[in-house]
Parts: sequence; structure tokens; C-alpha cells
Amino acid sequence: MRLHTGYALSSFSEYLREVAPELLPGNGFGRAGAGPAGASSQDIAPHGTTIVAVSYRGGVLIAGDRRATQGNLLASRDMEKVYITDTFSAAGIAGTAGVAVEMIRLFAVELEYYEKIEGVPLTFDGKANKLSKMVRDNLPAALQGLAVVPILVGFDLEATDPARAGRIVSYDVVGGRSEERFGYTAVGSGSMFAKSSLKKTYHRDIDEENALRIAVESLLDASDDDTATGGPDLMRNIFPTAVTINAEGAEEVSDERLAEIARAIVERRGVSDREGSATA
Repeated sequence: MRLHTGYALSSFSEYLREVAPELLPGNGFGRAGAGPAGASSQDIAPHGTTIVAVSYRGGVLIAGDRRATQGNLLASRDMEKVYITDTFSAAGIAGTAGVAVEMIRLFAVELEYYEKIEGVPLTFDGKANKLSKMVRDNLPAALQGLAVVPILVGFDLEATDPARAGRIVSYDVVGGRSEERFGYTAVGSGSMFAKSSLKKTYHRDIDEENALRIAVESLLDASDDDTATGGPDLMRNIFPTAVTINAEGAEEVSDERLAEIARAIVERRGVSDREGSATA
């Protein structure tokens, strides 16, 4: 068997493209139609939003709502949109659900493959560039409306100040990347409302517990005004998902912890509404 050198050896997808291209996910949406004539991509495939990311003292977190929509229908109430991609990074997905999940799973395989081949993990900048290329490679599908817009977060082991080592990178639909320097961002149809919420509640030296609280609260605010964003569903016990990353690595936040935070926010707002009605 011929040995490969350079980038193809360190990249799982590039290696696979050489030896077994038929096993790679197809991205020929630009050549084939996205569906029946006149059909919108929103109608033929579930779409998921909204994702928020918040950096805090000593780390960073990413959280997402659970709703997926397909046209005017609710396709899923409990979709997972936030994934741990390696020991010190995680990603959240907005856009066409099937394409997005496939992309992030392949991204996680890429990171693991690189570490096995090279003997060292990819740097955070390397991870950000890798995901940028994968988003750009999806451009033919994006031109048919099947776009993927992720957020990548991670703990930078090379940072000079561990308290500021949490990093957030967002992407546009063609793979352009931008690092968020102000501590928070959001993507998806509810991102405008989530960012507005975070703008009022975020401060630079926030701790993990408060960062998680304002992230959940921003998703609740987004769900108030965006039909594609799902808020906490107290009846079905469906709550946002989240991942925190610090010097010890990435960890999924437990359902119990998120449920407690969400219920406290809903209860606090309910009390405020009742007090406001009584005053009026």
C-alpha cells in the first residue's frame, strides 16, 4: 500500500478522498436540485437553531435550544445541537440538521485522527481552520439552501493567561471565520434576540454558574420572539443542552443542572409578572 505524506496523511477526509472517495459524505447539492420545483430547503429538511456561546473566567461554554423545524412544522422537540469534538473543544450547529450533524461528527473524527497520526492534538487555531474548510466545502449545498453555520469554542492550552483561555469562533456560510473578542455570540434564527439578551447581562469577569444562567436565559428570550427556537419545555422536561470547557477539559452540563437553572428563570419571571399585575 502506498504511503501518503503531508496534509493528506494528517487529514482523515483527505486520506479517504484518495483511497476511498465513495465513503465520504456527498456534497453535490449544487449539481442536483434541492427538491421538487418550487420547494424550499426549509420544507424538505429539518433546520435547527439557536446556539449561544459565552466565555467566562477560566473557560468557555456553548449552549443550544432543542427545537428543529421543517417549513411550518415542528420536526423535533429534543434535537441535540451541541457536541464535544475533542478534549478541549466543542461545537454547536445551526442550519440544515442532517448536513450539520454529519459535518460535526466528521470534524470530531478529523481531530481524533490528527492526534493519532501526529502524536499531538491540533492547536485551537488549527481546529478553527479545519472547520472553516469543511464549511467552505459545503458551499454547493449552501447554494441550494442547505447551509450549515457552526460555532466552535475551546480552551486554548497555549494561552498566556489561563483565565482568558476560553475562545469562541463563529463562521459565515462560505467558511469565513471570525473570533469573538467581546465574550459572547449567537447563531441561528433567534440569534438577534439571544445577542440582545446577552448584551444586557454579560460582563467580562463572569463565573461559570452565571455564564450558564445568562446563556439559558438568552435562549429563553430568543424563544419568546422566534418561532424556530424552543424554550424550556417544563411539561415534557425538555431543556437546553450545554457544554463547558476549562483547563480540565470539556464536559456536558447535566440535565438536572440545566433544568434547575431554567425552572429558576421561569419562576423568577413569573413572580415579576404577578407582582407587576398586582401593582397595576
